Amino acid sequence: MDEDYDELVSYLTPREETESMKRYQNTTSIPCPVCDEPFADLVIVTGESTSLELSEPLDICVSRTSEEKPMLFTHQ
Repeated sequence: MDEDYDELVSYLTPREETESMKRYQNTTSIPCPVCDEPFADLVIVTGESTSLELSEPLDICVSRTSEEKPMLFTHQ
């Protein structure tokens, strides 16, 4: 993973990790690298595919790591 990704994740709180994804909570109001608004969670898809169950409607920004893994930034 690249330095920007490592730096971003170092400021986030790990919440969940499975074989197909990692989820981090933004407890310090870091701005989203896509829209510059604070985001709630960062979900990184680490497997070939995964399913996300949303308990409420969320705005989502999407980016990729240098390894082409999808990163989903959720906004409440």
